[in-house]
Amino acid sequence: MEKKGHILMRKYEMGKVLGQGTFAKVNHGRNLKTGQSVAIKIIDKEKIMKVGLIDQIKREISVMRLVRHPNVVQLYEVLASKSKIYFVMEYVKGGELFNKVAKGRLKEDAGRKYFQQLIAAVDFCHSRGVYHRDLKPENLLLDDYGNLKVTDFGLSALIDSRRQDGLLHTTCGTPAYVAPEVINKRGYDGVKADIWSCGVILFVLLAGYLPFHDSNLMEMYKKISRGDFRCPHWFPPEVRKLLSRILDPHPSSRIAIYKIMENSWFKKGFQQVESPIFDDLFDEDASSEAIIDVAEDSDSDSCPCKKKLYDQASSSAKPHYMNAFDLISLSPGFDLSGLFEDGCNHCKDHAWFTTRQPPSLVVSRLEELATSESFKIKTKDGIVKMQDRKEGRKGQLTINAEIFEVAPSFHMVEVKKSSGDTLEYVKFCDQELKPSLKDIVWSWQGSE
Repeated sequence: MEKKGHILMRKYEMGKVLGQGTFAKVNHGRNLKTGQSVAIKIIDKEKIMKVGLIDQIKREISVMRLVRHPNVVQLYEVLASKSKIYFVMEYVKGGELFNKVAKGRLKEDAGRKYFQQLIAAVDFCHSRGVYHRDLKPENLLLDDYGNLKVTDFGLSALIDSRRQDGLLHTTCGTPAYVAPEVINKRGYDGVKADIWSCGVILFVLLAGYLPFHDSNLMEMYKKISRGDFRCPHWFPPEVRKLLSRILDPHPSSRIAIYKIMENSWFKKGFQQVESPIFDDLFDEDASSEAIIDVAEDSDSDSCPCKKKLYDQASSSAKPHYMNAFDLISLSPGFDLSGLFEDGCNHCKDHAWFTTRQPPSLVVSRLEELATSESFKIKTKDGIVKMQDRKEGRKGQLTINAEIFEVAPSFHMVEVKKSSGDTLEYVKFCDQELKPSLKDIVWSWQGSE
């Protein structure tokens, strides 16, 4: 186990233990290059493989790379040795929201603020096809500024986890916060189940106790199945009405998130803040995502001999070169990143195309398209960055196009959404990008 002062992968200095569980512990860490504080989740590979949790870890990595939002704890990097997996995450030192509630109920304005930020985060997750499935105050952290951050996606599911009936069937979550349809084991909609949990959290924030509680677990489940709860006398009428629609035991009539966000009580003082990593299109960190490293030749956790399997960051202003390993890794059958993350079949946020045209022509055509479609555009570090001037459903749509040289007369271009709404990105690609580039594209090889 890593000790305080230990240097991890020559990148992070390990600090004190922040928390510990059966299969993992979390340490404070410091980035040696930037001095930034991070939280490092250390997972024992042997233990999780013995109990069959490796797929859960893969899914958690995939999910956390998808949900980059100001009210979600960010995953910066994933590292691995032969014995351990390391999640390098945003350090949120304000503690759990649960600790605040444990001291007593919150004032209406404070409870509303946290509920607003929770709904904004959950709505974003759902837009990316992610269902949390274990929302509760213990999984909501607070930063230095009192802003809420959703964490612990260990029980989350992706949209492609649904069966042919379009529903999820894995019973999971914390009993007092779980939706009645999850308990009834007939299948459930992940969106509706998360909304229910948000309603329970709102009740707890403003009441200081649970809406459904009984020393007998089966009796509590009966109350949940009936939606049998009572609001305390200090709840405003608007909150009572909203909770009756959220804690509706019938998922078909339960209120949708967009309706919650249109509610007059909810909207009071609501400010939807965009993530800093999306605010500046040309921020150095904007194009960097999680990196998966595997130390194949040594069991030493400080060994520098590790193979990068995922790293979009680049420092070259010229087209990047692709070697045989890079080309092979593009094939799903040889993609080594599958050791740690699920495939991208659930996600249509990127695609590849090949061209026989020079990079200068590709950039020129992208500039023409950006001008005609009211996008800002800039080329930096070998990546063409396009950002829509208009606000979309999830802020401004931002697209990166990175050009790789396979041979002097043959190039491969990766087109990838870095922020904004996935559906808006797909629509733009299908209706604008692909038609405008059809005369220079040799073939498209997308996630579809």
